[in-house]
Amino acid sequence: MQSGAEPAAREAAPPRRSARASFAAAISTSLEWYDFFIYSTAAALVFNTTFFATDSAVVSALNSFATVAVGFIARPIGGIVAGQLGDKYGRKPVLVGAVVLMAVATSLIGFVPNTEAVWLAPTILVVLRICQGLAVGAQWGGAVLVATENAPAHLRGYYGSFAQLGVPIGVVLGNVAFLLATAFASPEAFLSWVWRVPFWVSLVMLPIAFAIHRYLEETPEFKAAAAKAAEQPRARRSPFFEVLRRNPGAILTAAGANTVGIVFFYATITGSVQFVTTYLGLPRATVLTWILIACVVMIPLVPFFGWLSDRIGRKLVFGLGSVAMLVWAVPMWLLIAAAGPDRIWPFAVAVLGAVVAMSLQTGTQGTLFAELFPPEIRFSGASLGYQISAIIGGFAPFVTVALINGDPGNAWRVGALVAVLAAAALLCLQLISRRRYHSTSVPAAPAGTEAAAAR
Repeated sequence: MQSGAEPAAREAAPPRRSARASFAAAISTSLEWYDFFIYSTAAALVFNTTFFATDSAVVSALNSFATVAVGFIARPIGGIVAGQLGDKYGRKPVLVGAVVLMAVATSLIGFVPNTEAVWLAPTILVVLRICQGLAVGAQWGGAVLVATENAPAHLRGYYGSFAQLGVPIGVVLGNVAFLLATAFASPEAFLSWVWRVPFWVSLVMLPIAFAIHRYLEETPEFKAAAAKAAEQPRARRSPFFEVLRRNPGAILTAAGANTVGIVFFYATITGSVQFVTTYLGLPRATVLTWILIACVVMIPLVPFFGWLSDRIGRKLVFGLGSVAMLVWAVPMWLLIAAAGPDRIWPFAVAVLGAVVAMSLQTGTQGTLFAELFPPEIRFSGASLGYQISAIIGGFAPFVTVALINGDPGNAWRVGALVAVLAAAALLCLQLISRRRYHSTSVPAAPAGTEAAAAR
């Protein structure tokens, strides 16, 4: 469906604008996800002791990971608010606001005193985690649309994947921060105050937000949609209610298809860390190093699979990711359970295989979901589909602890859960409409690529 013939929509997308937009999306999402992920790492390594200490390691871990899930519950709310604002006032201001909110909330977490000093500390921590969830819920849609709507149609998968690069880069940055913190501090100092330093580092996001505000242009598709809406005499409806009325199926199928990827990801980078360090005796630094290596491997795979989706189709590449998770899930967790202090290789093989499967979906999902909705309600629709799945995915570390229940012999249960979700994802993917929305703001694609992307 074409979005209109306004002059702003006819402008070609210069390569420089596409590159600048994708770079801004990659930088902003990397820092946003760094902030969001360091909380999960701290929950696995620190918060069960500093904020939620009990006589039971399982109960302490469950309480700690429950606060991780709180951030995921807040993400759809952030997506709804950001969708309303982003579809009415632009992608760029919402992205800037999300970056600022995340920087402030994350840095303040570093100042929350331990429960022994202030009994309200867990409550303060939860409030700030909610702010993180609101910020990342708002940020994802803004970054994806800034990248995809500034890209030529035949390279939307490739440029859109740069917004997704924030996921592995954020994990790498977060793990490097905690590796340095553990390497240069005693265990006592680390638990006392050194863990706070990675949170304070997030203040670097404030000048990044200013740079995005100063130098990044608004997307041509939003300009065209806003111009068209301004010409209509009737009051414009709420984008949130409009997308629920017009595209409820697209929202639900996108959420269903994406749930397995989020569960798989957080069970790997957070749940497995807590499991192997607590019950199998693997050194914390060694485990974080292998998570870091796996995410470094993931970084080039994400844009590659985004580019591949421009050639053979979004749904095909995304579906291959679901199949890979279905096949790998149980063997992966059996390998993780077979690791030990002197047997790190099963854990290494497990996480390296995991990132290949995850990259197939991560490199494709942003563009796939954006193309399900017309420009005037795209921010709301894409954000809702993605963030609804995040509610379920956010409980992955919590569910991992509950399923294993302190017994390494139960690790296969996590893999079985992922396999079931992968099968559901394949079903949802088949139900996703073939309808895709483009404006004329970009050059025509080479012959065959539009049809391939629709598959």
